[in-house]
Amino acid sequence: MSGNMVDHDRLFKELLETFFAEFIQLFFPKAARYIDFTHTKFLQQEFFTDVTAGEKHKADIIVETKLKNEPGLILIHIEPQSYIQKEFNERMFIYYSRLYEKYRRKILPIAVFTYDRTRNEPDTFRIGFSFLEVLYFHFYKLELKKLPWRDYINSNNPVAAALLSKMGFKPEEKVKVKLEFMRMLLRMKLDPAQMELIGGFFETYLKLNRAEEEEFQRELGKLDRKEAGAIMQITTSWHEKGRAEGRVEGRVEGRVEGRVEVVCKYLARRFGEKSFELQEKVKRITDLQVLDYIIEELFGANTFEEARAIINKADAHKKNLEK
Repeated sequence: MSGNMVDHDRLFKELLETFFAEFIQLFFPKAARYIDFTHTKFLQQEFFTDVTAGEKHKADIIVETKLKNEPGLILIHIEPQSYIQKEFNERMFIYYSRLYEKYRRKILPIAVFTYDRTRNEPDTFRIGFSFLEVLYFHFYKLELKKLPWRDYINSNNPVAAALLSKMGFKPEEKVKVKLEFMRMLLRMKLDPAQMELIGGFFETYLKLNRAEEEEFQRELGKLDRKEAGAIMQITTSWHEKGRAEGRVEGRVEGRVEGRVEVVCKYLARRFGEKSFELQEKVKRITDLQVLDYIIEELFGANTFEEARAIINKADAHKKNLEK
């Protein structure tokens, strides 16, 4: 692992264990046509000692599966590589040979290069003489930084959405990437746990600063109102995570807090200090339905006056509910 605190191995392992078939289908469609995804079993990580260097290495993701219309089991070894390493191709071969020695099965090796530089990584390892080629080892490679992110935004594949954050985009495109990621999530209709996994993965690698967040909110305002409101609901649920523990009342309170926080942030970013009075009104609202109404309507507001009218209407509705 590289020196920073992000556990790249764990993140990729969670993503690929949850969406293994989707990963193979997206990036290696030819292989996917032959693999029987009804039988997939994740094996324990294999640790290998490098006798010469005295180091321990682990083969990251090992999947036991079958091929269609072929007897016997095969293995698929996926190695996410988050930093540049000399002779990585040799290490792939060593993993292959150790796995083959233990299991004596066909093995499909895949290297996934996840670092942020564009390089030309080899996908072969050869040993031979001028008079004899002794070994020619070839593995699948995926260099994420070389993939143009726009080529994947119309996909309904959850792996494509998560990995947008590691693909090739310019720094000034970050807001666009985040917006398209949210639209993909909305379209895919995943269950909450899957959505949280993909959202967490994406946001680990693509974080917006304050100015970019403000730009994101402005871009959101340009979308169809229904779509923008639905995206806001997703981001709201992420804000609520961790607040909704314990009793049912606690969960409701957590959802209210999350919605209030998102609405106030949106008002502050869109309209600045003049929205302070409106934010105070929103903070006094404790009804989930009223807050949901505000979230849905707010993105249709083009001016501060329209936003004020929406919140005043919601506030009046809240007072009627309390009577």
